[in-house]
Amino acid sequence: MLYLLFVPVCFLAMLLYFRIADHFGIIDHPNERSSHTRITIRGGGVIFILAALLVVIVHPAYYLPAIGLLTIGFISFLDDIFTLSSLLRLLFHIAAVTFIFIYLAIFNTEPWYSILLLYIMVIGVINMYNFMDGINGITGTYSLIVLGGLQYVNIKQVAFVEPDLIWLPIIASLVFLFFNFRKKARCFAGDVGSVTIALWIIFLLLRLILLTHNWVYILFLVVYGIDSVLTITHRVYLKQNILTAHRLHVYQLLANEKKISHLIVSSGYAFIQGIIILAIIVLPQTPAAYFFLFTIIPLMVIYVLVKPRLMRN
Repeated sequence: MLYLLFVPVCFLAMLLYFRIADHFGIIDHPNERSSHTRITIRGGGVIFILAALLVVIVHPAYYLPAIGLLTIGFISFLDDIFTLSSLLRLLFHIAAVTFIFIYLAIFNTEPWYSILLLYIMVIGVINMYNFMDGINGITGTYSLIVLGGLQYVNIKQVAFVEPDLIWLPIIASLVFLFFNFRKKARCFAGDVGSVTIALWIIFLLLRLILLTHNWVYILFLVVYGIDSVLTITHRVYLKQNILTAHRLHVYQLLANEKKISHLIVSSGYAFIQGIIILAIIVLPQTPAAYFFLFTIIPLMVIYVLVKPRLMRN
C-alpha cells in the first residue's frame, strides 16, 4: 500500500515542482560545455528529498541517515538556485556525511586515520556522482541498476537494511526517469538529485560493507569511478582546473563529439555496471581481488584506448 500511494504522490510532486521551478526560473541554460541545447528545468532530483522525508515517517529509527540526506539535499537545492561557494557546500557535505557515520557507529569502531580516509572517499564519490550527471538519463538509469543490485543482495543474500530504504529511492528514480529519460528531457536532476542519491547509495554500500567486511561491493560504482578518476588524471595532465566544468568524460565525448543518443550512452553505462553487479551477485565465493582485477583493469584499458579516438575531430 505504501508504494501504491508513493508513486502518484511522486508524480504530483514533480508536476507541482515544474510549475514552481518555471515560475521562479529554476532552469538550466545551455552553454559551450553543456550536453544539451535547450532550456530545461533544473532540480528535478527534489523527488529524492521527498523519498528521504518518507523514510523518517515510515522508519523513524533511520532518522540520522535521513537527516544527512535532507541536509545535503537542502544545500544542493540552494546551490541549484543561487550557486553557492565551494566552502559552504563542503561544510554541509561534511555535516551530512557525519550524520551517516554516527548512525553507522564509525566513530566508535574505526581509528582516526580510517575515518579521515572515509570522509575523503565519501565526499569524493558524492562529487564523482555529480560530475557524471551530464546527459539525459544517466543518473536515473545508473542509480536504478545499483539500487536494484543492492536490493537483491539485501533480500536474497545479506539482510543489511529495511527493504523500504531501497524501494523508495528505486521508485523515485523510476518517476524521475519518466521525465528525464527522453530525447528532450523535461527536467534535469540538478545537484539536489545527483548529490542526494549519491549519499543515499553510499550509505547503503557502507552499511553492507561494514556488515560483511567485504569491500567488493564498492565495485557497484566502478564504471562511474573509472571514468571519473581517469578523467581527473587526464585533466591534471592537461594542466586544467579540475573544479571547472568540462566535456572530457567519456560519456560526454560519446554524446557531444560522436553525437550518440544520450539515452543509448546512459543505457550503456548502466548495462556495463549491471553486468559487473550481476557477476558479484552470482559468484559470491570468488575472492574480491579477482573482481577488482578483472573489472578495474579492463575498464581502464578500454578508457585509455577509446578516449583518444573519441577526441579526434
